[in-house]
Amino acid sequence: MKVLIYSHFFPPSVGGVETIVLSLADGLGKHLQDLSVTLVTQTPAGSFDDRSLSFKVVRQPSLFALSQLVRHSDIIHVAGPALSPLLLSLLARKPVVVEHHGFQAICPNGQLLIPSECKACPGHFMNGNHRQCLRCNQAEGRFKTCRLWLLTFVRRYLCQNASANISPTRWLASLLQLPRTTVIGHGLGRNSKENRVAGPPDTPVIVFQGRLVATKGLRLLLEAARVLRDRDYVFHILVIGDGPERIALETFARNAGLTDRVQFAGCLDHDELEAALSRAYVVVAPSLGGEVFGLVVAENMRRGLPVIASDLGSFVEVLGEGGLTFHAGEASDLVAKLGQLLNNPALASKMGGLALQRIQDHYSEERMFQDHLSLYRGLLTSL
Repeated sequence: MKVLIYSHFFPPSVGGVETIVLSLADGLGKHLQDLSVTLVTQTPAGSFDDRSLSFKVVRQPSLFALSQLVRHSDIIHVAGPALSPLLLSLLARKPVVVEHHGFQAICPNGQLLIPSECKACPGHFMNGNHRQCLRCNQAEGRFKTCRLWLLTFVRRYLCQNASANISPTRWLASLLQLPRTTVIGHGLGRNSKENRVAGPPDTPVIVFQGRLVATKGLRLLLEAARVLRDRDYVFHILVIGDGPERIALETFARNAGLTDRVQFAGCLDHDELEAALSRAYVVVAPSLGGEVFGLVVAENMRRGLPVIASDLGSFVEVLGEGGLTFHAGEASDLVAKLGQLLNNPALASKMGGLALQRIQDHYSEERMFQDHLSLYRGLLTSL
């Protein structure tokens, strides 16, 4: 079986899509002898060595070259509803699978967020409130706003005619409302620190990990930290990640008198990240919206860390009984949940164990590989 995986973004670019696509392609290529994988991407290689991978990588092919790759493949797997590979696959009458890593089939900006208000969109496009969609993205300019809106209809049409759609959560599947949808959760490999036991530290470290943009909610965590400090809680906040909001967030922390409580560590390499997280007491994921799975949530559950996350549908589904949730955007509720864990190290340790067990039971890499393979074989059998 020849599988062509198309992902617009791929290493050396860094992000959730890149992480999952790399894991999937590598796992299918290494562990399944009856299957060969070719990955196509628009991301230039830079200093990344494609020869280190277990599968072939084709970067920035021409439209003709892409059409030839599609024609000589048995299954086309598209990470997100990218127009070119979808159109070429349907024209070539090839089985095509769309794996949804965002909201591009139901939202013009692909995030299901209202940028000006920095809050989750109630679903204007799917509810037919198209005037609201156009207003939502008007900061992009009239031409780009209209283009994004019109392309959403095209993407949705192509997804409706795909052989299968994959959603990483049942929650996202319920929003997409696309035919032939299968839920396959993202898979995580085993962690060498899975047996971590978190004892009660002298100064509990609260970790935020993510891109420093408004929608990730770090400012909300800093607001909660100010309240906890005023209530005489002992803690330290470690911020892992970088982004365009960093200077503004550092200024907010300084003005709030949190300089001695908050460390902005920036982006860390693998070893630095694991070392930093080995000191964590709890990880907070305070996103305001735009999350289809919550890879940061799942990865830290795999580390055996307790997680507190906003009550977005994807986070709630992945966490299960392995963490606590608070009302998205409500600092007072986050304060209450953090206080609950800071006051009870035994509960934090128990939650970490439940989190790890949930990842092992429901989100293993092997399950992800096998579920994808079963879907591919089913599509070929039905031809």
